[in-house]
Amino acid sequence: MPVTLADVAQATGLSASTVSRALSDPDKVNVHTRERVRRAARELGYVPNQTARSLISGHHDILGLIVPDIANPFFPPIIKAIQARAGLKGKTVIITDVDEHPGDEVERAQILRKRVDGLIMVSPRTGDERLAELARLKPIVFVNRRVEGAANVLVDNADGMIEAVEHLAALGHRKLAYLNGPRRSWSNAQRRKAVVAACLAQDIELVEYGPFEPQVQAGVRAADLVHAGDVTAVIAYDDLIALGLMTRLAERGVRVGQDLSVIGIDDSPMSGMAYPTLTSIHVPGTEAGMAAVDLLLDMIANPTDEEPPVVQLETRLVVRGSTTPAPAS
Repeated sequence: MPVTLADVAQATGLSASTVSRALSDPDKVNVHTRERVRRAARELGYVPNQTARSLISGHHDILGLIVPDIANPFFPPIIKAIQARAGLKGKTVIITDVDEHPGDEVERAQILRKRVDGLIMVSPRTGDERLAELARLKPIVFVNRRVEGAANVLVDNADGMIEAVEHLAALGHRKLAYLNGPRRSWSNAQRRKAVVAACLAQDIELVEYGPFEPQVQAGVRAADLVHAGDVTAVIAYDDLIALGLMTRLAERGVRVGQDLSVIGIDDSPMSGMAYPTLTSIHVPGTEAGMAAVDLLLDMIANPTDEEPPVVQLETRLVVRGSTTPAPAS
């Protein structure tokens, strides 16, 4: 006979309602009780009847997650944080990767929404003209993209970009390049706006290249453009582009960190393993993922017509070996 919730309750000496809360909404019971229930459930071999729970509650205990490109190192920390936070809350996450095809996002989201209790969309590339279609798939949370009338977890790119430009200015750089990201990227628009304003404030000449896809090969292509110019520093849309840039420049005999300073964005694990190590703007991906799950679960549990919440997270510069004083003229 299958083990039931009542069997777990009897084994722990707790009520069935307490056992149910410990398994389905663990934050509502203390740590000792939660571990006691989980241990008994494991020992007895208890498996929740998801079908029955779904029929009773109307919920599947499944969250949908859509990302532009699972291979991009910006997204794994967010994905891991979402999965970990959801798991702690007794939820399962289904992940969909649209492989940087903006035209697929709306259709994928509409299909996935029928199978889950709510959606999290990270850095969607969908054009502004179709964002309203996504926002209607409530409950839904957008990460790293401002969508009016929807819950948002936003990364404030301005702080990190300002720090990056001020850092370069302090090192004596007077002309720098910005390598733009994808044309439809909301993050790129925010980052570009911030770097333009910061360069104006520091009286630094700015040259722009791109757009580029967030790929190492894009940085390789950008390197020849940068090498043909006379800038002494570069800020790239992300670490992948920055690393590709550094690789190609090294092939052409340019010493990154001596002849040319380079800054990436994301502070990915690869930034600390490059040579020289890559100065990068830290983006709080883990915090963003956790906040997105908390927002979504609250919206699922407490539907309301009130203005959806917005969470704002800050970026910061992490200085490493790829930025040094500007070379003497």
